[in-house]
Amino acid sequence: MIVLNKGANAPLATGPVTFQVTPAGAALDVSALLLGPGGKVRSDDDLVFYNNPSHDGVTISADTVVADLPRIPAGVDSVVVVASADPQHPGMYFTKAPELTVTQASKTSLGFTPPDFMDRETVVVLAELYRRNGAWKVRAVGQGYASGLAGLATDYGVDVDDDGSTGTTVPQRSSPGRSTAAAGGAVSLAKVEQMAPALLAPARQAGHALQGAGLNGKRAAVYLILDHDYYMKDFYESFAVQAFAERVLALSANLDDDGTVPVIFASGDEPFVEEIRLDNYRGRIGQLHTQVDWGWGNVGEAMRRAARHYQESGATDPAFVVVQVGDEPWDKAEVRSLLQNTASLGVFWLFVGFGRGKLAFYKNLNASTSVTFTNVAFYDASNNPGSVPGERFYTGIVDAFGTWMR
Repeated sequence: MIVLNKGANAPLATGPVTFQVTPAGAALDVSALLLGPGGKVRSDDDLVFYNNPSHDGVTISADTVVADLPRIPAGVDSVVVVASADPQHPGMYFTKAPELTVTQASKTSLGFTPPDFMDRETVVVLAELYRRNGAWKVRAVGQGYASGLAGLATDYGVDVDDDGSTGTTVPQRSSPGRSTAAAGGAVSLAKVEQMAPALLAPARQAGHALQGAGLNGKRAAVYLILDHDYYMKDFYESFAVQAFAERVLALSANLDDDGTVPVIFASGDEPFVEEIRLDNYRGRIGQLHTQVDWGWGNVGEAMRRAARHYQESGATDPAFVVVQVGDEPWDKAEVRSLLQNTASLGVFWLFVGFGRGKLAFYKNLNASTSVTFTNVAFYDASNNPGSVPGERFYTGIVDAFGTWMR
């Protein structure tokens, strides 16, 4: 058996593939969702579960999902495999995640066990089948939800009752006793719970870090710049960049209440500008980056585009621009010039390093005794930022920003 880490993927052969879910204590139900190009179900029939056990090549039986790949229609881009706490046992939730075994005839089996859960998750997306270049692959996901199948439905577009049956509007859920992460952020976190419940836990972690940095109730326009040089290809394919973007989106919910982060891909002379939102974030980076050519990581031009966007927006709150970098910039003088020229605009630049390249330029930006950038910081997120615990990650992200704001 090959053991997959969270975010890892593996190719599949044409033919049936079996997903066997092994509970780790709590009784559970297994289901699957067939998703179209936009990451949403085509209809409620695309939720395959105990009341709808077979649909378009995907079949559920007890703790097993079988996906007959040749029978899955061309309009289905991906299939997600889901485990949920048994609704007949109220109050049950996951602490230890269930184990997943993926098998195909004459192929080495794959195993995946998500990390332990900490926020009373009742649903977990274990794996995703997806098409890539005419073939099928499987990705280990391990995304937990604390709001049951109704929370899952919000992301994937299925109408479900609390008991798991389809066909009614998802109920609005209140959360008595849950503290908001930061003063002034209650509306934003309520929106997170309603629109993207899987981001509620990281949004709280981000709020705690902001509070520790003295940023209670502070507002900022959050931007995200992503390196799109070819050496970042593996990080896009392994879901690492998507997971990183989700964490930034969860941070923005505490700082900017519109639930939207402009995303700029640093690639070539004309950076590609889009956005990631609470209502479209699932798989969003994967959808967008395939529209962008692999370039040479033109960070300076992407920074210029972010600064121009901020100025044209007419925002009165400062801008917090998170710049993911995987290697040295090709034009260091241009980057330095941009940092100096934006110091008076209310723009703070946080360079977050992960990738396989050298990052000495960013690490040493403020090492010079002659030139100091007061609106710049660097955070090393290691080769796998997803492995950095949430509280530590957000503390590293916001500490220098808090100092600058004060």
